[in-house]
Amino acid sequence: MMKVYDFNVENIDGTQTSLDIYKGKVLLIVNIATHCGYTPQLESLEELYQKYNDKGFEILAFPTYQFLGQSKGNSQKILNFCKLNYGVTFKVFAKTNVNGKKTIPLYQYLKQTVDIKSIRWNFVKFLINRQGDIVGHYDSKIVPEELEQDLLNIL
Repeated sequence: MMKVYDFNVENIDGTQTSLDIYKGKVLLIVNIATHCGYTPQLESLEELYQKYNDKGFEILAFPTYQFLGQSKGNSQKILNFCKLNYGVTFKVFAKTNVNGKKTIPLYQYLKQTVDIKSIRWNFVKFLINRQGDIVGHYDSKIVPEELEQDLLNIL
C-alpha cells in the first residue's frame, strides 16, 4: 500500500526530494498561495511549526497558481515572499499543480485517498501520522489553530 513517503517532489531549485526523508514524522501537507484571502494562515502555520517541530512535526507547503493565479512569480519569489512577510521557516517546495492533467503524483494520491475529485482552493491541509497515513483533511477555512488538537493526538 502506498504512503506519502513513496513520492518525490520538486524543490525550489528544481531538484527532486524523496519524501521518505520524512519517515517517522508527523506531516501537514498544504497547498499555499501568496495573494489569497487565506494567505495570513502562513503566520499561523509557522507558529504551529515552531511550537511542535522539535516533537517531530513538519509542514510541507506546495505553492500553486491554479486558483485565480494567486501565487505570483516563480518558486523562489514565492519562497522569499513567505519568508519576508510571514517568517516562514518550514519547507516550501516548487510551484506545482494540485488539480488537472498535470497534477503531481503526491496530490493525485492525497485526493484519491480521502476520496475527493479536486482541491477546492488554496490552503487545503492533509495531516499525516508517523506511519504515513492520512488522518485528517481540512478545508481552506479551517485555520491551523483548529487542527492543533488533532495534531497533538498523533504527536
